[in-house]
Amino acid sequence: MNNARNIKLTLQYDGTDYSGWQVQKNGTTIQGLLNDAVFSVTGEHSRVTGAARTDAGVHALEQVASFSTGSGLETQTLVRALNANLPYDIRVVNAEECDADFHPRYDAGNKTYSYIITHTGAYSVFLKRYSWNMPYKLNSDEMREAAQYLAGTHDFACFRASGCSSKHPVRTIHRIEINGSPSIGFIGFQFNAPIIKISITANAFLRHMARNIAGTLVEIGRGKSKPGRMKEILESKDRSLAGKTAPACGLFLEQIYYQAE
Repeated sequence: MNNARNIKLTLQYDGTDYSGWQVQKNGTTIQGLLNDAVFSVTGEHSRVTGAARTDAGVHALEQVASFSTGSGLETQTLVRALNANLPYDIRVVNAEECDADFHPRYDAGNKTYSYIITHTGAYSVFLKRYSWNMPYKLNSDEMREAAQYLAGTHDFACFRASGCSSKHPVRTIHRIEINGSPSIGFIGFQFNAPIIKISITANAFLRHMARNIAGTLVEIGRGKSKPGRMKEILESKDRSLAGKTAPACGLFLEQIYYQAE
C-alpha cells in the first residue's frame, strides 16, 4: 500500500453479544466488525490488529488496535466515520497516526484487567451484564490476603485454560488489588449493591487467567478455603485444584500501558 498511514485506535465495547475479539468462522466478533467498518470507510481490506484477544462476553474500557490505510481522512473524521458503521455497543473513542512499526500487542507493556462481583444484599438488574452476582457474602479481607501470594513472577499453569496458545505459563503480576464498596454508580445513578472489584496488572495474561483467579478468590471469600490455600494451588501448577472459571460478564479490559505512558 503506497503512502500507507498506520492508525492507532482506542476502543470501548460491551462484549455481551459478541464471540470475543478475534475473527472466527462462526460468530460475530469485535475485530470482524471493525474490519468491515474500515472497508466501508476506506474501501480497503485492512486487518485491524488488537492489543488483547478478549474472550466472548468480556468487555473493554480501553482496547487498543491499529490498521494501515492509504486514506487521507483526518483522524477525527475516521473516528466519526467508523462509529457510523459500528453497532452502538462498540465505540472508537480516539484515533491517531502512529509509527509504521507500532504493534498494539507486541509493543504493549502491562495490561490491567478488572473483575466486578456483586454479592449478598440489594441487586440491580442493570448490573447483570457487567458483574458476577452471588447470593452470599464474601470476606474481602481473606480474598485480599490470598491475592498477595499471586504478586510477582510465577508459573501460573494452575490458572491456565485448556487451548491456551501461549508458549509458557510464566507471567509477572505487578499489582493485584481487591476493593469493596457498599454501592456502585452507574450511568448517573447510585445503586446500593455491595460490590467487590478485583484488579490485576500483569505483563501478560494466559487464557482465562484473570477469570480463573477471580473464581479461586471467590471460593476463599466464601470460606471454602483459607487464604494460604492460594499458595498451595499456585505451587501445584494443577488447574484442577483452582476454583471454577468466573463468568465472562464481570471481566473488563481496563487499561493497556505503553512505554511512553
